[in-house]
Amino acid sequence: MNLKKLVRDIPDFPKKGIVFKDIMPLLGDKDALRYMVDAMFVHYFGKRIDKVVSAEARGFIFGPAVAYHLGAGFVAVRKPGKLPYKTKQVTYDLEYGTDTLTMHEDALKKGDHVLLVDDLLATGGTMAASAELVEMMGGKVMGAGFIIELAFLKGREKLKKYDVFSLIQYDGE
Repeated sequence: MNLKKLVRDIPDFPKKGIVFKDIMPLLGDKDALRYMVDAMFVHYFGKRIDKVVSAEARGFIFGPAVAYHLGAGFVAVRKPGKLPYKTKQVTYDLEYGTDTLTMHEDALKKGDHVLLVDDLLATGGTMAASAELVEMMGGKVMGAGFIIELAFLKGREKLKKYDVFSLIQYDGE
């Protein structure tokens, strides 16, 4: 299935010089949505996955669906102050500053096998921080799956010790 034809480019969003890859047309197409979830499931089928971990917000679209198909639980990673229970957190570097991600402290058990799922792999910072959170809590990252990968931003390099899978790759801006 040609998923790229359903990705809409939005120039100069969220700021000038950026071409935003809008996945909303992909989500609106029932066949594309089914294909994306099924392809992620098939890639990780047969591997032990206890939990699927996704960061807000668009990761929440795909993470629970993939978890359901894998027979796994779902864990949300959010910005500070968004989760109601006690959390663990990790702070990571951005191009200009830092950001912090949190997860409920009881979301994973030591030894849980975890699949990270998100809509987009860009620089890899959010997913590398999510992997750090998982490992800090005693989980084992089994892979990281994405719908879109902006390969020219080299985010895969931050995740090189994991099985990284993406359905759509863009090699140039």
